[in-house]
Amino acid sequence: MKRLRELGWIDGRTIAIEYRWDYGRSERDAEIADEFVRLKADVIVTVGSLVAPLKKATSAIPIVFALANDPVGSGLVASLSRPGGNVTGLSSQAPDLAGKRLELLREVVPRLHRLAILVDVGYPAAVMEMEEVQAAARKLGIELTPVEIRRSEDIAPAFETFKAQSDALYVVVDTLIVANRERIITLTRRARLPTIFQQSDFVQAGGLMSYGPNIPDLFRRAAELVDKILRGAQPADLPVEQPTKFELVIKLATARAIGLAIPESFLTRADEVIE
Repeated sequence: MKRLRELGWIDGRTIAIEYRWDYGRSERDAEIADEFVRLKADVIVTVGSLVAPLKKATSAIPIVFALANDPVGSGLVASLSRPGGNVTGLSSQAPDLAGKRLELLREVVPRLHRLAILVDVGYPAAVMEMEEVQAAARKLGIELTPVEIRRSEDIAPAFETFKAQSDALYVVVDTLIVANRERIITLTRRARLPTIFQQSDFVQAGGLMSYGPNIPDLFRRAAELVDKILRGAQPADLPVEQPTKFELVIKLATARAIGLAIPESFLTRADEVIE
């Protein structure tokens, strides 16, 4: 919103903004997509996991995703440089960063032998990231246990299946995970399980650590794409942009709560250390 205002788009004056949320319930996505089509929106802004139902509902209304894990691999666009169709946006390149996250997690958990990975298997890009983590784990000699969920009700039972047999947890973030952020963080702390996320807001909410692109920066840049489209540009001609800012964030209070000592050398490399 702030970046849109800076570009001259003020809600209620130069633009009318309609908000919809699915609260992690994917069955609502098609309904929301149809509603935006009926409203004859000039542009729809969303995240990667919601693009598919929007593309199915319209090939005419421009769609901008502010965050997508792997837009080419998951079929959202034809290529980063030439997206084609009515879709463009920002890629978080999450699969490319999977190995780096695993290496960082092993630095704070030196005896990491058994890793659980929590993944919403209903989201193709999340499954692709899981496969990248599996490949990285094999190279490092780490035993990986995929924990598959499809809905909110699967989360608590999932923790019961792996918490006693795992040294750490890797969470693949998507809309279902975001909608259940507090629940997941509570369960990781209760299980005293070192956990790494993609987004820093999970750490700010009580998670242990995260490594990934700066999410507010991606949304600001998405606003700039919206501005170009509202001024006449076509999504097919706007290359999908990639992150330029990455950040490592760690929360010391969570480390203490789960009995984990963080090396000083690791803390000095962190972009943000939350007390």
